[in-house]
Amino acid sequence: MIKQAIIPLAGLGTRMLPLTSVMPKELIPINGKPNLEYIMEECVNAGIKEFIFVISENKSAIKKYFFNDKFYKKIINKKKDKRIKNEFLKIKKYQKMIKFVYQNKPRGTGDAVLKCQKYVKDKYFLMLLADDLIINTNCSKEMINLHKKTKSSIIATKKVQKKTVSRWGILSVKNKKKNYFQINDVVEKPSVKKAPSNFAIIGRYILPKKIFKEIKKLKPGQGGEIHITDAIRNLIYKDIKFYGNIFKGRYLDCGTINGYINSCIEIYKGKKWNYVWLERAMLG
Repeated sequence: MIKQAIIPLAGLGTRMLPLTSVMPKELIPINGKPNLEYIMEECVNAGIKEFIFVISENKSAIKKYFFNDKFYKKIINKKKDKRIKNEFLKIKKYQKMIKFVYQNKPRGTGDAVLKCQKYVKDKYFLMLLADDLIINTNCSKEMINLHKKTKSSIIATKKVQKKTVSRWGILSVKNKKKNYFQINDVVEKPSVKKAPSNFAIIGRYILPKKIFKEIKKLKPGQGGEIHITDAIRNLIYKDIKFYGNIFKGRYLDCGTINGYINSCIEIYKGKKWNYVWLERAMLG
């Protein structure tokens, strides 16, 4: 069973400036709730029992968001507000599930995952990117079910327009079924002519514990970063099976200003705004 989830959160968030000059992008609210909580809810509903958050010293607000008991208790005793109490109890449940690991230099997703090695217990673990929200399905649950079926590593994927493949990590397809396929290769941001398909990687991975050994062999690439896709590719070349899960829901990019605005609109549709997150932020 997949019980642990690694979530890299140490990025600078430059694509979300100026908002991220005062707040980590993972805490920016979408329909009254940080996008990080949407990711966590997806994981918990898929059976995840433990989170490993990779943060930097500059992201201390994330730690404070989940561990601010003294303040909450003071407000609850003063206001006797049941809603605030319920929110605090929800946060308390998360507290027992979270470990923090530090990545103080932005050295990529591969390095972020490697920082977690000593905490990973099982043969496989889930890794999610907080920029990527997937609505109208539980993508993590879909992936875990496919992992049970194939006994292999899984990457979430969706079709993108062929003219946009150079923006994505692209998967080479083998033995395609209705909702999944075996991955033959991973190509990072190929040209339209060289792209092996138009199935793009979305920020959900079920990875084997043996990936740590491959990450250690990698040298930093462009920008001094170590990319998890390079380690995945090396494992594929060693005949370690990876499958692409063609998820059923809708992908939302929360990592850019335009994507964030669109995500707010999409999640807002048919829902009533609440101000729980705003109150937490102001009271904290």
